[in-house]
Amino acid sequence: MTIFKFTAIKASQGVGSNVMSFAARPQDILQFAEIERVGRNENGSLRGFQRHQISSHIKEIRDYLSRADAILPNPIVIAFTDGVKVVNGKGNVVEIEIDSKDKPGFVVDGQQRLSAFSSSSVSNFEVFVSAMICKDYNELRQQFVLINNTRPLPKALIYELLPTVDGLPDRYTARSFASKMVERLNYDSTSSLRGQIYQHTNPDGIIRDTSIQKIVMNSSSDGLIRDLVNQTDFEDRTFSIINNYFTAVQEVFADDWDGMTPRTSRLVHGAGIVAMGYVMEVLYARGDAHSVEDFSNGLQCLRNVVHWREGTWKFSEDDERAWNAIQNTSGDITTLSNHLVRIVKRKLRVTKRKLAKAA
Repeated sequence: MTIFKFTAIKASQGVGSNVMSFAARPQDILQFAEIERVGRNENGSLRGFQRHQISSHIKEIRDYLSRADAILPNPIVIAFTDGVKVVNGKGNVVEIEIDSKDKPGFVVDGQQRLSAFSSSSVSNFEVFVSAMICKDYNELRQQFVLINNTRPLPKALIYELLPTVDGLPDRYTARSFASKMVERLNYDSTSSLRGQIYQHTNPDGIIRDTSIQKIVMNSSSDGLIRDLVNQTDFEDRTFSIINNYFTAVQEVFADDWDGMTPRTSRLVHGAGIVAMGYVMEVLYARGDAHSVEDFSNGLQCLRNVVHWREGTWKFSEDDERAWNAIQNTSGDITTLSNHLVRIVKRKLRVTKRKLAKAA
């Protein structure tokens, strides 16, 4: 265990903020700060927040550092929740003591630069450090999202972090519930979509997380989720219905789903997934479908008229397209959705008329 001491400049910023800047050697930083990469534990819970290393970027930085005239003016941003003692001096000057036991710091920005130093022979180089002290881990993650939002951080990673962070701008919180539902659908042991959704922590998934998010967000604004939102167990109900629906989809269209990719089947393509979300809404609202059996019965009318893997879509007399001509654009999604919904609505009307006559 080592106690690191630095003379720093403290900045006057937002209410309750504790932000300081000092210079330190990268090898010292790596002793008291952790690069906590995003991942999931055995039960699917999210841990960490940093994206994975970009080896090409790290090599470029490492090669640059070998030059005698190398400079890195941008600071490494490190957040602490404990393990730091700050002693005020004159004006904005403070003394910082960092207890390296258990590595109390978390690298918020600059992980590629630090990784480059870890595999470099450079030893007498100092970098600037912007240190901030957060009240808890949630605030730390919040700062990570906000700081990295203006840079090309993968959207998939941002969306995965949303359910674990409070106090973000509205543009994030509007998607937070959708991200939370995607997480549950992808990692819950009872989910029919378990492991099938592509996320930053699940790169082997075949269905884009944004496609499932669109289903949830569309439903939240004008669908079954909006109907359920006032119920105390609406999250469980939402999960149950979506899970039941996709169980039915995979059973009814097994040949178009099992082992398929977006290139080989438009059912697991972004356009197909979002369009089938609208079919779910119709079956729920007009067919009172909730169970796997309900949805399976409602989907039967589509079996012989869809062209997920071959054939030609006949949307109208003037609009016929090859099965793989459907693209993940708003226009194609609308066209495909309207086509499928019309077929399902027509079948539901026929069924209701038959029931009425029988009564």
